[in-house]
Amino acid sequence: MDKTRLKIEGLKIGFQQGAQVVPAVDEVSLELRKGEMLALLGESGSGKSLTALSLLGLLPRPSGRLMGGHAWFDGKDLYALPEKELQKIRGRSIAMIFQEPMTALNPLMTVGDQLGEVLKTHFKMHGEAVTKRCEELLNEVEIPEASARLRSYPHELSGGLRQRVMIAMALAGEPEILIADEPTTALDVTVQAQIMRLLTRLQERHGTSILFITHNLALAAQGAQRCAVMYAGEIVETATAEELFHSPRHPYTRLLLHSLPRSEARGTALETIAGMVPRNWSELSGCRFAERCPYAHEECRTAKSAWREFSADHRARCHFCQELSSWREMSARQSSAGSVALPEVILRTDGLRVWFPVKSGWLHRTTGQLKAVDGVDLELHAGETLALVGESGCGKSTIGKSLIRLVEPTDGRILLHGTDDVTHLKRSSLLPLRREVQMIFQDPFSSLDPRMMVGESVAEGMTLRHPEWDSSQREARVAELLKQVGLNPADATRYPHQFSGGQRQRIGLARALAVEPRLIVCDECTSALDVSVQAQILNLLKEIQCATSVAYLFITHDLSVVGYLADRVAVMYLGHLVEEGSAEEIFAHPAHPYTKALFAAAPRLQGREQAVPRQLSGDVPSPIHPPTGCPFHPRCPHATPQCATEFPNWRNVGKWHRVRCMG
Repeated sequence: MDKTRLKIEGLKIGFQQGAQVVPAVDEVSLELRKGEMLALLGESGSGKSLTALSLLGLLPRPSGRLMGGHAWFDGKDLYALPEKELQKIRGRSIAMIFQEPMTALNPLMTVGDQLGEVLKTHFKMHGEAVTKRCEELLNEVEIPEASARLRSYPHELSGGLRQRVMIAMALAGEPEILIADEPTTALDVTVQAQIMRLLTRLQERHGTSILFITHNLALAAQGAQRCAVMYAGEIVETATAEELFHSPRHPYTRLLLHSLPRSEARGTALETIAGMVPRNWSELSGCRFAERCPYAHEECRTAKSAWREFSADHRARCHFCQELSSWREMSARQSSAGSVALPEVILRTDGLRVWFPVKSGWLHRTTGQLKAVDGVDLELHAGETLALVGESGCGKSTIGKSLIRLVEPTDGRILLHGTDDVTHLKRSSLLPLRREVQMIFQDPFSSLDPRMMVGESVAEGMTLRHPEWDSSQREARVAELLKQVGLNPADATRYPHQFSGGQRQRIGLARALAVEPRLIVCDECTSALDVSVQAQILNLLKEIQCATSVAYLFITHDLSVVGYLADRVAVMYLGHLVEEGSAEEIFAHPAHPYTKALFAAAPRLQGREQAVPRQLSGDVPSPIHPPTGCPFHPRCPHATPQCATEFPNWRNVGKWHRVRCMG
């Protein structure tokens, strides 16, 4: 019996630009089988999302063009169906979870109304039956207090809850095929694990076929049965997940795996993929990856390769993939013991508190306090990287912003060079702090002025450090900085929208370096980047640190990045630090139950081979009404009655390792 549920043949997509149609997807053929998860992998711009959107007739309008191909589902060619017929399939037989739920959900409609809309459209349900089914759907995706959440608006939910609402909407139509387009991007590892658990359960219970689009290779290894790798608009390798991650054949797949940060590579540079995806790949006569491939021969640049078969489910499009040695042999490295922090203290916090007043009523009276940061002690040394990890809402970014006084501290001290208290300085007197501490934001595009050229943005802060410089000196320094972060000095005359995400992140780094700071706060600066671009940024941060002894406060939820980059790690939960120590100690012997839960939830390339520990359930409690005693005790599997009444003190569990737990 044929187990194929969806078959794409020879898909071609282009975009109208003036009189020309620029190709974006070229001759893509895929097969999605009943009850399987097929992961579609590749860098941004490779055509993954366009391939998925084409199935539902959702290509960007008016420029998007379907240039050719077939998509067979239930005996029908989706590309040949009129819009009226597609509407019957869209959301019913084939549903989609979009990458950013906040933009996909209607901000003017409650969760219940949006779920009910699907039920009314496809099942003609009304009244109490709709409400009951909506509650069942929210319970199925593990949203607590389902009946109350039906009355909530999207902005009242956390990122993880919004993503679960999107999954519930997709489930409402009881689809045979679910398209998940980057459903875990920028989510905490614990929320990622919950989302992946939901998707896996869908497969097992309902036999749902899932097209899982992601650039997170570890998640694909953990959840998918088969994988397809896209590059420059075409599929370059397909295989079972086990074969792909153990024996990748295409050089592009191998280099993606090499680019992943890992603790055993600490002290060495990550391998990166040189250059960028070619924009004019339709004009290339040979392999589209040839210019970036370290194994390319002349034949690769002049002739396309035919598919090479390695097993029934594994094939790759490469001239020399059979001759290449094992990728695991090629990736063997000597790991250094890690860097040693210099003794000089750059910045220290004592009892730092950042509380936000909660106002209510028509008089907007203060009725409570949101305790975002509640008594945190941190110390950063010259030339070290301190990683601050924890779930969204725990206060990580608030700490980072408070260090540079973008958010005003409520209490405590911020000591520069260990002695100068800058906590209560007037804004007009903050010049010393601005010179010493800079910040790279999570979204470089929104942090750059779109009306200013890159050179102007980078030069803007130089007047703080060198007010005596004239325009020619500033221009020379801008050119030097752009070159230092791997950009062309000529890029100074371009605008932010003309750069890729990775390039904009380099611009943010150049702008931070312009004032020659001693400490840079990096707030999730690699969270939304492809693994190849992420590797370039991490290498760049290390190179600059070695050259300048700058310290980094690296705020992230990506534990693989922490294991590779950090010298020390501080784990944060609900406004408090719960564990702190060297990266080696914490990764080898995590002591706090919350830290153990974070590590258990983190995806691994060997995820299918290893027993996955019990995952952390529930959400972070509200910082407006935090639990008494240990803040983690409502979610802790080892909590005792004492944990609910007493806040634990610090206790040492190693030379540089301490934990706040009674266990």
